[in-house]
Order: sequence, then C-alpha cells, then structure tokens
Amino acid sequence: MWALPATARALVTGAVLAAALCAAPALRAGAGVPWAAVAQLAAVGVAAERLPRRSLAFPVLLTAAFVLPPAAAALVAVPGALVGRVERPPVATRRLWHAAQQSLAGWAASYVFAVFSSFPGLHALPAALVAALVCAVVLAALDGAIQVAAERRPFHELWSGLPTGLLGPALVHGPAALLAAALWRGAYGPATALLVLLPMALSGRLLDSGRRERAAQQAAVRALVQAVDLKDRYTRAHCERVGRASLLIARELGMTGERLETMRLAGVLHDIGKIGVPTRLLRKDGPLTPEERRVIELHPEYGHEIVRGIAFLDEARAAILHHHERLDGTGYPHGLTGHHIPESARVVAVADAFDAMTSNRGYSRARPVHAALAELHRCAGSHFDPRMVAALTRALDRRGWGLVAPADASDLAVSVSRNVPSGCSAEAAVGRGGER
Repeated sequence: MWALPATARALVTGAVLAAALCAAPALRAGAGVPWAAVAQLAAVGVAAERLPRRSLAFPVLLTAAFVLPPAAAALVAVPGALVGRVERPPVATRRLWHAAQQSLAGWAASYVFAVFSSFPGLHALPAALVAALVCAVVLAALDGAIQVAAERRPFHELWSGLPTGLLGPALVHGPAALLAAALWRGAYGPATALLVLLPMALSGRLLDSGRRERAAQQAAVRALVQAVDLKDRYTRAHCERVGRASLLIARELGMTGERLETMRLAGVLHDIGKIGVPTRLLRKDGPLTPEERRVIELHPEYGHEIVRGIAFLDEARAAILHHHERLDGTGYPHGLTGHHIPESARVVAVADAFDAMTSNRGYSRARPVHAALAELHRCAGSHFDPRMVAALTRALDRRGWGLVAPADASDLAVSVSRNVPSGCSAEAAVGRGGER
C-alpha cells in the first residue's frame, strides 16, 4: 500500500473506515440481522467473483440491497472481494479497496431502496431502479477517484471521466434483482432466486463487453499520446491542455455524452501527425525556411492518416485534419472557409491557439488569460469561429483556466506548436518563425 501516492492511500483508508461504519450496526447485539440470508448471498458473491469478468457481482450486490437492511447489505460483498481475483499488485490493498467499494455501494443501494419504497403510493420497481442507479454511480465514482488519485491527476478530471453508460446496467439489473429478491423471500426460497441470477450473468457479460470496448478505446488513445510523448514532450503537454480547453468549449456549446468525449479526444490528438515530422524541425530554435514550413504543414494530413480506420475517432479525425483551417480560407491543408470547416476543427482551432498564447516557450513568456482572449476576439470572424471564442470566454469566466505554465521552458527543447496564425497580428504570432 505504501507504494501508492499519499492521496490514494488516504482514499483507500477513508473508504475502508466508511464501509466499517456502514456495516457496524449489523454487528450489534439484537440487530435482528437475517444471518442465514447474509451467508447465502455472500456465498453467491464469492462464486460471482470467480466468474469471468465478475459478471454476477453487480446483480448479487443489488439483490442483497433489496433483501437485507443497509448494514447487512454492506457485509455481503466483503468475503467475495477479499478472496477475488487480483491481477496486479499490491494485491492486499486492491482486495481491501474492492471490498470497501462494494460495501459502500451495497449500503447506499439498500438505504435508497428502503427510503424510496416507503413513500406512499410508490411501488417497489421505481425504488429498485433508483437504488440500482445509485449503486452504479457509487461504484463508478469510487473507481474514477482511485484512478485519479493513483495517477496524481487533478480531481476535477473525475467528473469528465465518469462513464456515461450508467443508466443501462441500472435498467437491466434493477428489475431483475428485484425479481430475484421477491423469489428469495417467497415460498420457494433462495434456490428459485438463482434461476433469475444465473441468466443475469449473460446480460452482465453483454454489458461488460461495452465497458471493455470503451477501455480498449482509452488504451488506444493513451498509446497514441505516449507515442507523441516519446517524440516530443512539449507536444504531449500542449495536446493535453488543448483537450481540456476543447472540453470547456464543447460544454458551453451544449454538447453532451459521446459528443463531448469526441471533442476532448479531438483536442488531445490534434497534433498526433507531428510523429511524422522530423524532430530537428520541431525543436529548431529560430525561423523556419519555406521548405521546412511546408514539411511542418503536412502534420494534419499525417495525423489524419495515423487515425484512419479507428472508427470511434471519425469526428476527431476531421478536427485533426482541419484544425489549421481559417474562416477566411487562408489556412491549410485545404483552404476551407466558414462553415465548410468541420465544427470539431473550429473548436480545436480556438483551444489550440489559446494554449499556444498562454504557455511558456523557450523564446517567449506566456500571456495572461485575458490578453489571449482579447487576441482571440480580435481574430474572431477572420481566423476563428466567433461562437467558439465566445464559448471559451464564458467557460473561463465561470470555471477559470487553472493551469500554470511551466516556469522553466528549457526542458521543452523549444518544440513549439506556434499555432496562432501569424497573419492575425504580430503579437498573436507565437513564435518568430510563424506557425509550427
């Protein structure tokens, strides 16, 4: 456990203590806990942890939440989590975290179910759906929190990283777990509940395949970003910031769900084509020759080819290809004008220029945010889409930028992006050699 960052250690410790507090009332004398049901559900939970992809763990957790009081429901998942499969060290810490996570989710679902099912006129099914959604949200939030803490990322990234498909598992598993709970309490007992739980393993596998696909997509993006990092450290840091700024703009434009994530990926990967640009040009300290500039200006097309065939990056690919286009048609590679430029590219163009102006370079200091925004507004209509500029301004007014440019840019090897168009003004040309 001590190999983990301090924030992650604190999160694990806090989750374990919170789970212990939730389960403690069940251990009091005279609590009236149906220990036979706890033991039976815990045994099913242990078996579920041994199934491929733990495809029954969530349904068993919900069934326990509907059958047992909150404190007892918090105990059901603990044995299975403590003996479950763990593929990476630290094994003991991961098992402890998994037990606390499942315990808190089970307690929350049981508590919410008890509260909502007691409302006059409210039948069990709506309460089950709400409880299932709460359970899914708790599991996803804790998963995201430990990942953010372990990777030492800002905690505000937790919310943008939360899965958007939480409603599906709740709608599928909530009613089925309620049926299993009804059978469990019925005349035929726990054996009939297994007839419901076992088919749920199949539905769990189907839902899990979607999660695996999203995980594979994230791994593909990480691999591409890592390739950029190996080529040029500045470009990676720049792209990550452009991804954040693109996300801010997209939210202000009312984008949600998958579209929002697409805009973030477009920003993160917009300069992926620089993998194909000679390193000596990326790191050149001084003006570029016309020939060198032509080579640099091929990076959008290189990037477009690199991500060709990756289906989930379709819209992001358009931004990669066209983020250097300008509304007046003086950009590259195709000289598109106005709304012929894809919306994703217009979002990334503004985010890209903003970060270029507010970042330290080997030959220039970062501009204040207000100065960069003023320059973007001045160039709106000729180079940038005014809607995107206005959206970024509103987002920064409300949320702030909060990113501090590195005090020493020498380690960036002057690998500049120089994305603010030199034709906009001498001040806006971030770099002495024009765009890079």
